[in-house]
Amino acid sequence: MPGLIGKKIGMTSVFSADGRNVPCTVIEVGPCVVTQVKTAATDGYEALQLGFEEQKEKHLTQPELGHFRRAGVTPKRHLAEFKGFDGSYKLGDTICADLFTEADFVDIVGVSKGKGFQGVVKRHGFGGVGQSTHGQHNRLRAPGSVGACSYPAKVFKGMRMAGQTGNKRVTVQNLQVIKVIPEHNLIMIKGSIPGSKGSIVLIEK
Repeated sequence: MPGLIGKKIGMTSVFSADGRNVPCTVIEVGPCVVTQVKTAATDGYEALQLGFEEQKEKHLTQPELGHFRRAGVTPKRHLAEFKGFDGSYKLGDTICADLFTEADFVDIVGVSKGKGFQGVVKRHGFGGVGQSTHGQHNRLRAPGSVGACSYPAKVFKGMRMAGQTGNKRVTVQNLQVIKVIPEHNLIMIKGSIPGSKGSIVLIEK
């Protein structure tokens, strides 16, 4: 589906027409520049590669610099492909926040906040085992038995245990666009989206 690359600015709230206070996330969307046009004849599928945010040339390799020079655009920090655009876009065209309209529904792709190594209570929502009395010491948030016994004498793959939490690619679907501010390239999305302030997200219609 068509979409753009954006940056999460933060959260705020707005009042709806019926007076309800609606929490929303502010995203700086674009301007994104078309850096490559993929066609079915040359690439096997149709898509647009978009670039977002300026990047210094010294931080890029020669193949990357050649890619941007061929497109006739300045180097970009972030690149992403989107399908579903019509065929009217050419290399160097700029796509801004006016791609979206109010009441549109979008999918947001981002990287969730990393929370480090966490136990099963926080990572998987375990309730804890045992009691707080009868000599119980510090095992209230322990996972308990993992199921290994005489047969099959192993722990099955996928057993929910403690480990790295967060810092993963997450997609949140069907979020409503509350407001579009094209003069500042901002859109307001109802609810929360994955990632911290300043993180890069993909917004797809």
